[in-house]
Amino acid sequence: MTTRHFLRDDSITPAEQSEILDLAAELKADRWSEKPLSGPETVAVIFDKSSTRTRVSFAVGIADLGGSPLIITTASSQLGGKETPADTARVLERQVAAIVWRTYAQSGLEEMAAGTTVPVVNALSDDFHPCQLLADLLTIREHKGTTQGLTLTFYGDGTSNMGHSYVLAGVMAGMHVRVASPEDYAPRADVVADADRIAQQTGGSVTLFTDVNEAAAGADVMITDTWVSMGKEEEKLARLRDLGDYKVTSELMALAADDAIFMHCLPADRGYEVDAEVIDGEQSVIWDEAENRLHAQKALLVWLLRQQRQAA
Repeated sequence: MTTRHFLRDDSITPAEQSEILDLAAELKADRWSEKPLSGPETVAVIFDKSSTRTRVSFAVGIADLGGSPLIITTASSQLGGKETPADTARVLERQVAAIVWRTYAQSGLEEMAAGTTVPVVNALSDDFHPCQLLADLLTIREHKGTTQGLTLTFYGDGTSNMGHSYVLAGVMAGMHVRVASPEDYAPRADVVADADRIAQQTGGSVTLFTDVNEAAAGADVMITDTWVSMGKEEEKLARLRDLGDYKVTSELMALAADDAIFMHCLPADRGYEVDAEVIDGEQSVIWDEAENRLHAQKALLVWLLRQQRQAA
């Protein structure tokens, strides 16, 4: 049996991404229509990093699907201490329906997935944040009607997990993705190369900018993220210096399309990566975006469990 996992945005195909987003819209309209975890079955949700939106949305979503969320922190388990991710996975697979892990190294997720027969979901790693992108694409669909052919501009740290995931998932959704960052903060070359290959199928594109105004021109979606991610706190002063010119301001929003929307995965540092009047303004859709973590992740779990059970 081949187990499907969701470790990075391109763990699924563009067609499968669209299928999951369609399902997310259906589940948002009829929240309790799917109960694949009734029993209840348990989903292990593991946290190496602190969390608000990820923890709440997965816990609520698993319960909505008829299941029971088992919240585990690495501080209170053997994972990352005496036990390898592969060994932990082999223990968990005999008791849970799926494993969700919010962690640091992408390699740990890959090791866990290689060592288990139940789906493993990347709830955030240092390299990618694919669950957030499903929620973001659902939000864009809701406000724009489609993703195909739209221009999305991401400002700030292109080497971040959000920068990498926007490059991959945006192109998978047929979008023209612009990343505006200093050269030293550009997305990894291998991630851009992967996105370029996907773009040949979807009609999307990736373009890297250092000029903030050029990147904003006519954009349909304007996005940023915190400049100081978890684990990067010691770099705060350098990042504030290096990324200071990449703040999303009202003046920058005025260069985008008249009906452009603003997005931020939160938490936000108002006054740093984005001005308060932008994130709290009429073009901001951040609260829809935050809610959509619930619906998108439920759809992902339903889809993964269907794949699992069809393959059995």
